[in-house]
Amino acid sequence: MGKVYVTRQLPAGGLDCLAAEHQVDINPHDRPLTRRELLAVVREYEAVICLLSDAIDAEVIQAAKGRVRIFANYAVGYDNIDIAAAAQAGIFVANTPGVLTEATADIAWALLLAAARHIVAADQFTRSGKFKGWHPTAFLGRDLSGATLGIVGAGRIGQATARRAKGFNMEILYYNRSRREEFEAECGARRADLRTLLATSDFVSVHLPLTPETRGLLAASHLALMKPTAVLVNTARGPVVDEACLARMLASGRLAAAGLDVYAEEPKIHPALLGLENVVLLPHIGSASWQTRLKMANMAAANVLAVFAGGQPLNPVLP
Repeated sequence: MGKVYVTRQLPAGGLDCLAAEHQVDINPHDRPLTRRELLAVVREYEAVICLLSDAIDAEVIQAAKGRVRIFANYAVGYDNIDIAAAAQAGIFVANTPGVLTEATADIAWALLLAAARHIVAADQFTRSGKFKGWHPTAFLGRDLSGATLGIVGAGRIGQATARRAKGFNMEILYYNRSRREEFEAECGARRADLRTLLATSDFVSVHLPLTPETRGLLAASHLALMKPTAVLVNTARGPVVDEACLARMLASGRLAAAGLDVYAEEPKIHPALLGLENVVLLPHIGSASWQTRLKMANMAAANVLAVFAGGQPLNPVLP
């Protein structure tokens, strides 16, 4: 029987298949593990199901060496884990790709619509008792129908987000390292360089992984290319976007609106964003549907079971 530690409470039932065969212990606190707690865990357990909020860096991996057999990340991303250090230590790393694609694409669209049509500000206005009747110039937003949507990063989630745009008769541009011919055929999407996409699009949705190349990619030099009437949405990784520059542009009217589900220093949010009515701020809920979170737990458990059975994880992350 193997020993597994789960760094946060997951949806009920998601780890039942794992608990039926192995010892599964779960962080009893409604908070991330402290550094000291995490280091203690990796010295005791053979598998760790971890979250993006857990920094599995070289120090943690060194402490885990010879004991932990797998870090199963409860996420599609894995920028919280030092993949190269894990490989050197002989520790598997796995993630949960695919299962959260549709849920995250839904949230991207929720943000697109909410930011474009001032949904949050209008809701607060109504709840506060300020609504006195229909007004011809109140909360004027921007049409999505017939507009141009720019997809920055045409992986699974980026493509799923673009597919939803077909119902709005939108023109679709995409920026990606490689061409996606099937995506182009399905959605009528056209590949563009980043500068052209930003300058042309009415709505821009970010779906890039966090890498050394993408960190800070949407900084002032790129954000300045966007139309003053444009809307930016980020459901990928916070550090891809320069939040300070974004806040300045939103405050000055240089950019119409934004919708964010991720932040550069989560859970901290740049203070300049908090007072702006033209940005919608969500608490990283892109995958937050019951069905999706349960599937993620099942996949993390399956990755651990595969390693405990003497094989490789079903969804290995390679350095």
